[in-house]
Amino acid sequence: MAMPQNISPINPELMDTLVQASEDDWIPQPMDPKRAFIRVLYTGAESGRWAVQFRWLKGFVAPQHKHLSASHTFILKGKLQVRDGTLNTGDYVYEPNGMIHGATTALEDTEYLFICDGPVLFFDENGFTSYLGWEELRRLKEAHAARKVQAAA
Repeated sequence: MAMPQNISPINPELMDTLVQASEDDWIPQPMDPKRAFIRVLYTGAESGRWAVQFRWLKGFVAPQHKHLSASHTFILKGKLQVRDGTLNTGDYVYEPNGMIHGATTALEDTEYLFICDGPVLFFDENGFTSYLGWEELRRLKEAHAARKVQAAA
């Protein structure tokens, strides 16, 4: 079929990024390595965007934080207490840039897909405590891979 204009990519090396997450390890999260785990699906250096799958065991509490960019959350299974509401399996939430909220609690063992357009800033009553963005996720994944290699040696 003839197109009225050329829509071929200028960069012929553009490809989809396929991640076979089912083969990736769950990496313990430093804030609570016994109850919080993450799979890093995508980190985009050019945009700052990142995608992860979180697995939080019942009772895990993520500290209060501010989204320094927009994010999308889809609950794959379980239940999260977020602000004054509850997210259940199958629920989706969009959080705009600048959203601030208190602690998020896993009311059940929960897995969810999280896609973020930039960093998240964690804080407490004393100020800034940590920061999560694409660079930290790459470092986390690389450190986990290095530990696996070292353990296998």
